[in-house]
Amino acid sequence: MFEQFRNKFQLDDDKWNEYIGCFHRIEVPAKTMLLNEGEVSKKMFLIEKGGIRAWFNNDSKDITSQFFFENETVGSIESFRKNIPSQTNIETIEPSVLWWVHKTDLNRIIEEIKEIPQLRDMLIDKIFERTFDYMNYFFSMVKNTPQERYINLLKERPEIIKRVPQHYIASYLGISSVHLSRIKSILAKKRI
Repeated sequence: MFEQFRNKFQLDDDKWNEYIGCFHRIEVPAKTMLLNEGEVSKKMFLIEKGGIRAWFNNDSKDITSQFFFENETVGSIESFRKNIPSQTNIETIEPSVLWWVHKTDLNRIIEEIKEIPQLRDMLIDKIFERTFDYMNYFFSMVKNTPQERYINLLKERPEIIKRVPQHYIASYLGISSVHLSRIKSILAKKRI
């Protein structure tokens, strides 16, 4: 899993092996809760294989806020970093192979790599990418119709349409499954 990253960074073999040794591989089925809303996050995950969603409960209704797939990291960053209860649940939506790292190990690694520009920049890029995703999601929910949000999802993240159950997609778009079916039907007729 980590060999694809090895040549990108200037670390001696001992330090590389020390860092890699902090990650633990697990295989979990779909619908495995990795973090529950209200818990303080102590782990971050790197996805080798599978899919994960972040979601929260709003008046007994699941609201999906993000999806994650291969080679992406996932965790409740706010909870992890600030040691506060997580506002989201993190759950697998497919059988998944994950690598997790404990907070104490990751904090030590981050502190040590601050002086390595490539690693520091990669970390900053990942944090910015997630913030950018949140901003796009927020603006889309305010500015776009459900149909526009679905069309954008088709264009920008087609893997979600192919891999994620429809009720999670509907939740992510802020609509019911029935409404999503109507949108898909309208778009199918327009293509004819």
